[in-house]
Amino acid sequence: MTHKQKFPERETHKGAIEETQTFTPKFGADGLIPAAVTDAGDGRLLMLAFMNADALARTIATGEAWYWSRSRGELWRKGATSGNTQRVVEIRTDCDQDTIELVVDQTGPACHTDRRSCFYRVILADGDEIKLIFKE
Repeated sequence: MTHKQKFPERETHKGAIEETQTFTPKFGADGLIPAAVTDAGDGRLLMLAFMNADALARTIATGEAWYWSRSRGELWRKGATSGNTQRVVEIRTDCDQDTIELVVDQTGPACHTDRRSCFYRVILADGDEIKLIFKE
């Protein structure tokens, strides 16, 4: 698959999408699809990012995780500057193909804060107060 290759047209019948072996990802109106990234070793959720068609195609072609940065408006390869790379072990899609899961071997921390996961805080309701508790 080349990086510019388009994915096949989607079926319109829900059952056909849920039971097909044809990969037809559903990108949002903004051209993006969410990607949950989990650790191949223990299944821990490491991060959530977004991919456009080019990022998804590059990820499939190279076995390295590529994403679309909504804040910077550009394509980026995880670890290009930090060295904290993600080698893709498996790519999954959900039932209606509008979300991706990347199962990865993570080198170094996944989060730009230098934490293993971007999900390092727990939301705690204490009476009328809602606060964040740090939990690694």
